[in-house]
Amino acid sequence: MPGHFEPIPGGGAAVALDEVEISIIRSLAVQLLELIGPGPGGEPSDDPLAELFAEGPSEPPADPVMRRLLPDAYGGPGSEAGDEDELRAYSSEFRRFTENDLRAKKRDDALVVIRSLDAAMSAGEGETVLKLTVEESRNWLGALNDLRLAIGTRLEVADEDDAELLYRLPDSDPRKPMVMAYLWLGGLQETLVGTLMN
Repeated sequence: MPGHFEPIPGGGAAVALDEVEISIIRSLAVQLLELIGPGPGGEPSDDPLAELFAEGPSEPPADPVMRRLLPDAYGGPGSEAGDEDELRAYSSEFRRFTENDLRAKKRDDALVVIRSLDAAMSAGEGETVLKLTVEESRNWLGALNDLRLAIGTRLEVADEDDAELLYRLPDSDPRKPMVMAYLWLGGLQETLVGTLMN
C-alpha cells in the first residue's frame, strides 16, 4: 500500500502516507485553495432563486493556472478559423453561469483533502493509513487532478513529450522538486482511478 491507493471493503480507498507526504499534499491543497479564491462572497440572499442564478465572471482568469483549471467551454485547438469572436461570446456566456459552481466544487475537493489529512495526522505519528469513503475518494481524485494541472501549467507541460523531458531534468535544475511532486501526484492519481474502477 505505501505510495499507492488500494480498494477497501465496502468501497472507497486507502493509502499509506508518511508525515512528509501528508505535509506536501496538504500544503499543495492549501495553495490550491488560495489560488481558487474564497467564492463570490457577500451576504446570503433571501431569494433562493436569485442564489441559483447568481452570475459569475464572464472573462477568463488572467493567471495561466486558473485558465487551465477553468478553461473556456468553446474554442481552443481544432476550432474553425474565423469563429473566434463567436466562440469567445459563447464561452463568456457559459462562464457567467458555471464558473462559480466549478470553483465551489474545486474548493470542496481541496477542503476534503485537507480535512482528511488533518484527521489522519491527529490519529497517530509516523506512517498513517488514510481511509477514504467512495465520495471522499472522488473528492481526492478531483483535487489530485487540479493539483497536477496547476503544477503542469507552471512547468509548461503541454503534451506527453514535455512530460518525458521532465524525467531527464538534472537534479541541479530548480524545477526538480516541482517535477517530483508532479510525477508523484500522477502516480497517486493513477492508482486512485484504478481503485475506483474496481
